[in-house]
Amino acid sequence: MIHIAIIDDKKHLRKTLQEKLSEAGKYEVLFTAENGSDFLEKMRTARQSVCPDVVLMDIDMPLMDGVEAIQQGKMRYPQVRFLMLTIFEEDEKIFNAIKAGASGYLLKDEPIENIKKAITQLMNNEGAPMSPSIARRALNLLMNATVDLKSGSPRQDADAFKLSSREKEVLTFLVEGLEYKEIGHQMNVSPNTVRNHIAHIYRKLHVTSKAQAIRVFGSGN
Repeated sequence: MIHIAIIDDKKHLRKTLQEKLSEAGKYEVLFTAENGSDFLEKMRTARQSVCPDVVLMDIDMPLMDGVEAIQQGKMRYPQVRFLMLTIFEEDEKIFNAIKAGASGYLLKDEPIENIKKAITQLMNNEGAPMSPSIARRALNLLMNATVDLKSGSPRQDADAFKLSSREKEVLTFLVEGLEYKEIGHQMNVSPNTVRNHIAHIYRKLHVTSKAQAIRVFGSGN
């Protein structure tokens, strides 16, 4: 049984998602919460019995948004995986969620089967699930931004991320708009291998952002 928590300020969305996951049989929704503060409060109670394996987290919520909730949640519960489930595709929101430690980023209009698949990927450490449009947008920013989104610091050279040649190749294909299966075909690897490369890229971004800067490299690298 995979234990889930659902955090969203819209009650009907929490209820719908909970019902759809519960119908599958293999998921148990431990609790739902209406914002980040509510989530952290319920986690204090949940950890006395069973903690969620995966938290489905919205971004834009009152009192405490999803990004801050993840930042605090990752410090207190490092074993919990956070999957953003939101309507937002804005550049800064994407990067802030990644920097905070989100393990994946899906749009709310994804079919429930894709959400289930993403949860399974996280549980099996099979990469960083993302809606294709989010992956392309985020990685395009990685390829082309020249300054820190927050501080305006000068860009950091690609080599500072210590990306492998294969990871750079995956980036290029994603920016071109290819899906995981198409990238796998081009590189003669499985889609899961592509997901693993993406997970490594984001892991390296997490490490770099501990300095509280998202420095990305230019397209000339």
